[in-house]
Amino acid sequence: MVTIQVQKLIDFVTEVFAHAQSSPEEARRIATYLTTANLTGHDSHGVIRVPVYIRWQKTGSVVPNQNAEVVLDTPSLAVVDGKFGYGQTVTPQAVRIGIEKCRKAGLAAVALRNAGHIGRVGDWAEMAAAEGLISIHFVNAAGSLLVAPFGGVEKRLSTAPYCVGIPREGQDPIVLDFATSVVAEGKVLVASRGGKKLPKGALVDSDGTLSEDPVVLYGPFTPDGPRDHTRGTGAIRAFGEHKGSGLAFMCELLGGALTGTGATSGGRRFANGMLAFYVDPKVVDTSNLFDGEVSRYVDFIRATKPMAGVDQVLIPGDPERKTRSERTRNGIPLPDDTWAAIVNTAREVGVSEVSIQSATA
Repeated sequence: MVTIQVQKLIDFVTEVFAHAQSSPEEARRIATYLTTANLTGHDSHGVIRVPVYIRWQKTGSVVPNQNAEVVLDTPSLAVVDGKFGYGQTVTPQAVRIGIEKCRKAGLAAVALRNAGHIGRVGDWAEMAAAEGLISIHFVNAAGSLLVAPFGGVEKRLSTAPYCVGIPREGQDPIVLDFATSVVAEGKVLVASRGGKKLPKGALVDSDGTLSEDPVVLYGPFTPDGPRDHTRGTGAIRAFGEHKGSGLAFMCELLGGALTGTGATSGGRRFANGMLAFYVDPKVVDTSNLFDGEVSRYVDFIRATKPMAGVDQVLIPGDPERKTRSERTRNGIPLPDDTWAAIVNTAREVGVSEVSIQSATA
């Protein structure tokens, strides 16, 4: 394991993207969002993505320094084309549009299409919650066939994230953010690079055998080499049997088909689509009940008697808050294989050995 202090990691990753045609502002924005994912314990959406992002940039799958284009604009609805820009650039632009519309109308919807990988969806729920707004997000990843639907063994779905964010007065928001698969693809990536192992039966091979071996998804790989999910013989499983599979299907249709990104299929350019709804609780909550009722119910759930082996019943966001506090204080741990892959990518784009060494000094 390598442990890197937060600001040093942000500075280093910033330098990588600055050497790969991103403006200084975009490079730091990408680095900050990726590092924040690690801070909250979502290593699958953190700096492990650096080699993948740079590979996409080199092949033209993602385009640096893009501005999202509004292709439809009504008082309560916008359709926004990300033009395959980095998700960390075009997604906050789309979210800002939703926030501004919601402030005026009390309710708004934004369909974002053709965005580069948008990272941890919880970031966008947190962005809305910071403005006092509830948000709901349906996401798909066109061109990213990874997940077998319930009862199947072939890749037909993306990991199709779903996210809800609820603001709280004077407290951190409540954010529910999950892939509709047993694990996000990034967690398979983390496991393949020496990180946390996969849950039992997270993957299914073409013969129906359940597995936890990343080779099932990626095919054979070297420790620091690329991971290509098109080479594996198996798939990630949808979570929750038919329920998770059904929710993933809806994310594909709403986040993909409806936004104009397209539902996931093979042999096409990667893009995230996101359909997001924004609600101003101050407009809906005419009886002024919401904030107090949220607090009461949070306390009610946390006071549940835990079952054997469980320390405490948690609400969405509790594990992330704990991890953020620990890693802000102690630094971000990265498996040796993960760090080696990031360093190799940094060298490929021209980052100096001095910068590489100073990141871990």
